[in-house]
Amino acid sequence: MQEPITQEHGTGCGVACVAFVLGISYQKALGLFKNPQHAWEGKGYYCKDIIEALKKAGLDYSYKQITELPLTIKPGIIVFTEPSKNYPRGHYLAQTKDNKWMNPWINFPHIAPAKSGFQDKLPDKPIWIINQCNRS
Repeated sequence: MQEPITQEHGTGCGVACVAFVLGISYQKALGLFKNPQHAWEGKGYYCKDIIEALKKAGLDYSYKQITELPLTIKPGIIVFTEPSKNYPRGHYLAQTKDNKWMNPWINFPHIAPAKSGFQDKLPDKPIWIINQCNRS
């Protein structure tokens, strides 16, 4: 089983999810982002930023707002959950091959050290989905 990727910056959950989907390190994934400093400056990333990073790595992804649940899930999707008491700024998680969610900061709000891991359910309601485009 693939190892989880821990986010190394306060708002780097999107970077960690990109790293997980691509099977690369957090630092290599950070290099795919147009504004890597957003991971530590507290700005974070929008879905379009994640799409652009994945495109730089050769993957064709798109995103859309989630309008109905439950989700049709498959490995490689990334979701963004709504801001909540669990994750006040929202949070990105990636779907695994065995139908679990890779959480890049599973022990939030503990700051040091942040830990990643796998969980069966999303911690909050998903509001955006980033999915690989279908090719025919």
